[in-house]
Amino acid sequence: MNISVKEIAKSYEPGEVEQKWYTFWMENGFFIPSGDETKPAYSIVIPPPNVTGSLHMGHALNVTLQDILSRWKRMKGFRVLWVPGTDHAGIATQNVVEKQLATEKLDRETLGRAAFTERVWQWKAKNGGQIIHQLKKLGASCDWSRERFTLDEGLSRAVREVFVSLFDEGLVYRSTRLINWCPRCSTALSDLEAEHDEYEGKLTYIRYPLLDEHGYVIVATTRPETMLGDTAVAVNPEDERYKGLIGKLLRLPLAQRTIPIVADKEVDPAFGTGAVKVTPAHDFNDEAIAKRQSPHLPFISVIGQDGKMTENAGSKYAGLDRYDCRKAVVQDLKEKDLIVKEDKHIHSIAHCYRCRTVIEPLPTAQWYVDIESMAKDAIELVRDGSINIIPDGWKNSYFSWMENIKDWCVSRQIWWGHRIPIWYCGECVTDLGISQGRYIHVALSEERNGIIEGTYEELRGSGMSHSDIVSNTKAVTIGIQVKPFSGRQDPTACPQCGSAAIVKDPDVLDTWFSSALWPFSTLGWPDETQDLKTFYPTSVLVTGFDILFFWVARMIMMGQKFMRSVPFRDVYIHALVRDEKGQKMSKSKGNVVDPLTIIEKYGTDSFRFSLAAFAAQGRDIRFAEERVEGYRHFANKLWNVSRFIKLNIDKIMPDGIETIDVINKEIENLSRNSLTLPDRWIICRLGETAIAINEALTGYRFNDASSAIYQFVWHELCDWYIELAKTSFERNYPNRVLTLKCLISVFDNSLRLVHPFMPFITEELWKSFPHNGNTISLEPYPDLYTLIPSPPVTDACIDMSIVTDAISGIRSIRGELNISPSKRLNVAIKTFSDDAQKIHAEKVLKDNVDFIVDLAKLETLDIGGNIEKKPATMTSVQTGMEIYVSLSGLFDVQAELQRLSKELKKLDTTIMNLEVKLSNMDYTARAPKAVVEKDKLKYSELVEKRDRIQNNINKIKKLDK
Repeated sequence: MNISVKEIAKSYEPGEVEQKWYTFWMENGFFIPSGDETKPAYSIVIPPPNVTGSLHMGHALNVTLQDILSRWKRMKGFRVLWVPGTDHAGIATQNVVEKQLATEKLDRETLGRAAFTERVWQWKAKNGGQIIHQLKKLGASCDWSRERFTLDEGLSRAVREVFVSLFDEGLVYRSTRLINWCPRCSTALSDLEAEHDEYEGKLTYIRYPLLDEHGYVIVATTRPETMLGDTAVAVNPEDERYKGLIGKLLRLPLAQRTIPIVADKEVDPAFGTGAVKVTPAHDFNDEAIAKRQSPHLPFISVIGQDGKMTENAGSKYAGLDRYDCRKAVVQDLKEKDLIVKEDKHIHSIAHCYRCRTVIEPLPTAQWYVDIESMAKDAIELVRDGSINIIPDGWKNSYFSWMENIKDWCVSRQIWWGHRIPIWYCGECVTDLGISQGRYIHVALSEERNGIIEGTYEELRGSGMSHSDIVSNTKAVTIGIQVKPFSGRQDPTACPQCGSAAIVKDPDVLDTWFSSALWPFSTLGWPDETQDLKTFYPTSVLVTGFDILFFWVARMIMMGQKFMRSVPFRDVYIHALVRDEKGQKMSKSKGNVVDPLTIIEKYGTDSFRFSLAAFAAQGRDIRFAEERVEGYRHFANKLWNVSRFIKLNIDKIMPDGIETIDVINKEIENLSRNSLTLPDRWIICRLGETAIAINEALTGYRFNDASSAIYQFVWHELCDWYIELAKTSFERNYPNRVLTLKCLISVFDNSLRLVHPFMPFITEELWKSFPHNGNTISLEPYPDLYTLIPSPPVTDACIDMSIVTDAISGIRSIRGELNISPSKRLNVAIKTFSDDAQKIHAEKVLKDNVDFIVDLAKLETLDIGGNIEKKPATMTSVQTGMEIYVSLSGLFDVQAELQRLSKELKKLDTTIMNLEVKLSNMDYTARAPKAVVEKDKLKYSELVEKRDRIQNNINKIKKLDK
């Protein structure tokens, strides 16, 4: 039974189409994995965007590439699971809600922990779905019925199971050491969360007087305020300037203390004066120096967690903001004539990755995970190929970081997140005495928000008074009777003494702790679910390089530790999206491109295809809106092809057509002699293109895949085949119905090839024609084995190149001489018959004369081996042939020469003026770089144009020779 083809609108309107089809896909459950257990599994977990987030270019690229892979594999017959979800983003989300509270003149301390946490959940319920809505607008074919959140009940249970297991193994421990501290967020940060930027500061040279003799040592510092916590000055033992001073004492300026001069081989004699102040409590390098000394240098903390100076800084400075204190210290030093000079100095400063506050290194007690053994296993998994990182160059970065990895600080001093499942008992105390040097533990009450541990000296150095240590809570000896304890369920009493006087640790886990479990926790672990059995390990992780260490490395460690298996087989690391000049996008630069604005302007499909076309491995993307506009034209081209097919169906097959499935089978089973050479050629090229696209996607070469699609559809299907098909239609060839069916079949396959990249328009056009299936998204993806029609085993591609060479040669002459397309040409083609291949070429040309005449717009065409070149002809030399285009009567040779000479003279004048301009050193030095580059480009284009005109003049002058 024949079916009429639906009417196709004159133009494509993305907004009308996209919502319609996404709703259709969702309502029919097309994104849910097939229940057919005979199909192979393919799974991806989405890098969970922050619940506070909105779609940016990085998200758009990442999600587009994942969606291309998911749709491609789904069409190739896999059971595809793409797990979506969001991250609770501890610090970021807490900051958002705290800012909201500030507008109400409230803060979290006023609300209290429980009320504040509830307020965050309310915010999440109201605003947390924005990013998910935007991902759907991008066309993400995730299984939304399996959407997860890093703080949902299941993932919280997985987090607790992992933490308790690590704790029980002794891999989780608490230690007081220097950590990155954000005074604004009041929490510890890992090294990865401390972002570094270069700033111009001052290098201040300060005199430190010797204690018992005249003279002084000059030290250089960028942070004069921290000198109040100095406990030594260090010099290199090989530095001849200071060998005689090692071991002597200095008077610490502005403080009533003496400090020693110590030797340390890591001191750089070339920096400053070669003598460096050592402030172990506020600098990581100084901490290392202090711990290399024997005995260790003391730690004196002069800056508190709020960024203000502590009592240890002295009564004059206590309570001052650290930067106000810097000014006061410098002023006081100047009054005492202790400053030698202040030099401008460019140096790197660490900021909080969320609020941009300058980080303060502080000695605090934090929870750590000992990951040395896990890191070794994770290194081996990549080294032996169990996990493949793509592009290959990122493996060296991975190895370098992992081989020098430090234990992971997993505690954060905020309220939004997974509360650390650790408790302390206030009754298990046998020793209330405190002696210097003894390792003690102080458990502060929850309201004080912190657990502090360390030696007595360390606690005093951190700003606590003796009375604070003794009276505020109980001080106990670690390792005797009082230890932190953990459990999979919340305890009601101490497991050792039975007391109910237990306090839960107030800290929460680093956001990345729960994210590290994402590949298996989202599939139901610690339960042995069917999803876990079917879809773990996942197939590929698509991510940006910026979280290779934050997230990817930790997932590998946790996956191997708890699943005894890799979390994914491949890791594809995509590039960074920059602006069109190659600069990183940032709000401060004003060069941020909003994906939603681009989508609104050009449609989702054009935007997606642009991102895929940009995504070359190992090369950052320079995003240019003009490219998106270009791919909008590509979408229009697809649309117009469907309208052309519909028009010719109405003319040639007015009673309608069979389903496309029937037509595909008919073309597949036809004798190849029933089809024209162009028909056989386009089927051959379709097969070659399908193979190329599948190979490119297998290797994550998204740009190569999109390029192959574009080349085939635009330049071969549209520019060549459809124009060739018009000859069959307009000359009423007997097999024109077969040509039309061939066009229908090839276009159907083309839509399927394009679908993973441009899902909306391909669904719209596919549904315009009759099919047995419900959606293009579940149709077979064309490849060597599933292509219908299958590529013919002929030399159609080679034969067609003979015809296209002849047409292109004629068109080239027409274009060079600016001959109007409306003027029909008289052409002769001389073939060479010195071997069988060239004899075959003559036959191919003669068998396809109509196509050459129509596409080259010829009046006459002679083909043969004995043709002689006539006067007033232009020649194009092609493989196996010479093409002679007669110019007799087409134009007045002298008039054309006069016109071209006049244009050449005008060009020479313009070029000469530009040469003078660009040779002016003053102009090139003072003018904006972009303007100069534009002039250089213009100059190159004009020279190229002049050469072309001169070449045409030379050719025309030879016409009568």
